[in-house]
Amino acid sequence: MAKVVIIGAGLTGLSAAYHLEKKGFTDFIIVEKEKVPGGLCRSIKQDGFTFDYTGHLLHSSDAYFSSFLGDIMRDEQLNRIQRHSSIYSHDTYTPYPYQINLHGLPVKTVVECIEGYVHRKKSIRKPKSFAEWVLKFFGQGFGKSFFFPYQSKLLCYDPKKLAASWTGRFVPQTSLKQLLTGALAPQDAEIGYNASFLYPRNGIQRVIDKLSDTIKKSVAIKKTVVEIDLKQKIVRFEDGDSQSFDIIINTMPLDMLLRTIRDRVTTRFNNAPKNLVCTSVACLNLGVAQSIGGDKHWIYYPERQYPFYRLGFYHNFSTALAPSSCSSMYVECSYRKISERTVRRMIGAARSQVKQLFNITDNQIITENIVTIPHAYVVYDFWRERNLNPLLKDLERHGIYSIGRYGAWKYSSMQESVLDGKRVAETIVIQPACHDHLVRDTIDEKRKVGAIRQKVKEL
Repeated sequence: MAKVVIIGAGLTGLSAAYHLEKKGFTDFIIVEKEKVPGGLCRSIKQDGFTFDYTGHLLHSSDAYFSSFLGDIMRDEQLNRIQRHSSIYSHDTYTPYPYQINLHGLPVKTVVECIEGYVHRKKSIRKPKSFAEWVLKFFGQGFGKSFFFPYQSKLLCYDPKKLAASWTGRFVPQTSLKQLLTGALAPQDAEIGYNASFLYPRNGIQRVIDKLSDTIKKSVAIKKTVVEIDLKQKIVRFEDGDSQSFDIIINTMPLDMLLRTIRDRVTTRFNNAPKNLVCTSVACLNLGVAQSIGGDKHWIYYPERQYPFYRLGFYHNFSTALAPSSCSSMYVECSYRKISERTVRRMIGAARSQVKQLFNITDNQIITENIVTIPHAYVVYDFWRERNLNPLLKDLERHGIYSIGRYGAWKYSSMQESVLDGKRVAETIVIQPACHDHLVRDTIDEKRKVGAIRQKVKEL
């Protein structure tokens, strides 16, 4: 038996293990369903190129996270990069973010955006939907030209049915002065939470490699969780093994976790998975025998005629990721509820359009691979707004801490993944003995409620 079972050896799970060991707590195991640790924070080496599982960048705004990276990556070169990103629409490249860089777009579009901003719906006091949020802070013109088509393509979801709570630091605000200045002349300023970032010289997997080397506890690989018995406090695996636990730190997608839970006391865990919505991503990685992309790190594509919502250039993160005079790029296509055949057609269309956009011939494509990510972007719909926090609290009462981007069902950065692991480790070390009585109290309370309801029926 282990007091703590960590499910998933991605960045969040490894961070939890690292911080438990830092606190002197070693009575835990880490299980991972894949044959290597890393989750989506991995790199693929192929024909002299290094590709990641789409763009994974290190944004540091927290003092502890910066010191953590300094400790973990002390012998590894981290490139410090100022972002160069663009939006491609109306056959024009404009710098990101769109809301302060209208210069070069058609006059009609510029006028619609400015007019919409001036007459934006300030009367909306507390926007509930993402669509309302855009109309309040940016206006109809920006919604029509960028926000609505881009979010619809990224999330495959109606902006009117998306909550506004996720916007926060991820969508930069603007002012009339910034808007007019950016409409009259090109602007050089890069703003937003990812205006600068760090990237390991040899690919993002180096973060996982270095972190894994620091942790004394080894990862049990190829261990797929198929059942969690809350009453017996046992995790069962696909290979027939089982493991008793007091506490679970879960980092696998929340909907998958809930489907493994066996519990007669509550039906909450059984009914929730179908309501947790996310999009999937198919990432086409290409190694090309020519220099493309200029100095750009990535480009957004809001318009419908392009099947991809974004593409980026690994070789501009680090020259070590592609042979000399070559380029390495990722092309991201988002989808929900479509067949594998349709996904393949979408990737084929993406490949054709990328070739056309960048004048690439078939002979110049040295290598390529496709990475599919079933859980890519969490959809902040209204069911999530109402039910997620009570659901996570209910899991905690049963000794399960579900954390990280997919475990906590949120949109977050690599920094947040590390900090989530740190926080849960501190919680467990400080309060290691409280969970058993919480579970017993919860079960007893629900039994009492059930008994009362039965007596009411009898009366």
